[in-house]
Amino acid sequence: MRSFRRSPALLLLPVLLGTVALVAAACGGSDGDKLVVYSGREQELVEPLYAQFTKDTGIELDVRFGESPELAATIREEGDATPADVFYAQDAGSIGVLEPQLAELPQADLDLVDARYRDPAGRWVGVTGRVRVLAFNADRVSESALPASVLDLANPDWPLGDIGVAPTNASFVGFVGALRETIGDAQTQAFLDGLATHAKTFQKNGQIVDAIASGEVDTGLVNHYYLYEKLASDPNAPIANHYFDPNDAGSLVNVSAVGILSTTTQQEAAETFVHWLLTEGQVFFANDAAEREYPLNAAQPGLERAAELPALADHHGPDVDLAKLGVDIEGTIAMIRQAGLVT
Repeated sequence: MRSFRRSPALLLLPVLLGTVALVAAACGGSDGDKLVVYSGREQELVEPLYAQFTKDTGIELDVRFGESPELAATIREEGDATPADVFYAQDAGSIGVLEPQLAELPQADLDLVDARYRDPAGRWVGVTGRVRVLAFNADRVSESALPASVLDLANPDWPLGDIGVAPTNASFVGFVGALRETIGDAQTQAFLDGLATHAKTFQKNGQIVDAIASGEVDTGLVNHYYLYEKLASDPNAPIANHYFDPNDAGSLVNVSAVGILSTTTQQEAAETFVHWLLTEGQVFFANDAAEREYPLNAAQPGLERAAELPALADHHGPDVDLAKLGVDIEGTIAMIRQAGLVT
């Protein structure tokens, strides 16, 4: 295996060990009548979104930020005593493990989103989508040299040097979970073992994109929107996205997702928050956010999806139940560890 940049603390370790994460600003109860939101979305991204929600609705929020798997572990441990009214997760796997603690959402809100991007039992719904891609340095790599299938990245004769991966990040763990559902555990472990022979690890996807732009690595497995986030700050960065074949396991479409805790005492405010995310909030993600995520309510007026994004319908991805990505997250992490991607 090549040299690694290791995180000093594994983001998913609290889930793996079954302990409760220490979440910043998560101590104590709710502040008065504010709606308590446990937010797995990055603070820098969604603070403007939350401010706009309060401006539009008059509902004040008490937001507790953290990594989605850690927040999910915290809610599970808190049980019926959780102060959380709403959980807004970065990925479907993290919210999927909380399904027994979630209330059924209004059908009118569920109907705003395609069925493949929400819980069949109606307990959570996708807000935005992202496609897995292979980002690459366009000055050093010809896209014609990149494979149609993500499974080819495990080839021991991979010709393009190190591949950047973020093995403790929720998006990578979700991708591996989808592989398990698609090709089975044996082939997934073989893929991870092969990938590890020419992988360079990072803590976050954004670090991978930075490394690609600088020439530290030529390629990296990330979500599609990190390219646009990088180009917003460095328009001349020599990076591009390579999309795998539409139905390939590498074209997984994962979602950020929201659900309401069944223990909430602010049901009406919580439902207002969910509805707003699926309507006015969609405009924010489509038009204002630096991250070019896909709004999942494509019928919402005012959306101006960036022209450079391929249509989501063109990248269906593997046919997996997104909620299942979190069912055996400990087993998925164990497989990543076995490959040596996490030590």
